[in-house]
Amino acid sequence: MSRTASAVVTVANNLGLHARPATLFAQTAAGAEADIKVRRCDFGDAVDGKSIMQMMMLAATMGTEIEITANGSDAEEAVQTLVKLVASGFRED
Repeated sequence: MSRTASAVVTVANNLGLHARPATLFAQTAAGAEADIKVRRCDFGDAVDGKSIMQMMMLAATMGTEIEITANGSDAEEAVQTLVKLVASGFRED
């Protein structure tokens, strides 16, 4: 059974979605069976959350709101995991 889940989260780390956080996001998303799409709330086009390059192309700086959408059997869990990752500032201290 396919399910859809989505959530909006604010990019919290100082440098935004640069290479390391984009890689961490894509690797985490790749662990989900669900398809993951991400878009900036101030733009309309969504990108593949499992693609490092597409995540970097969002150019999401600190304070940017992004919407994470998942479609698949583990959609809710995937979205929750990714929201926690973004909200944590990608564990950059």
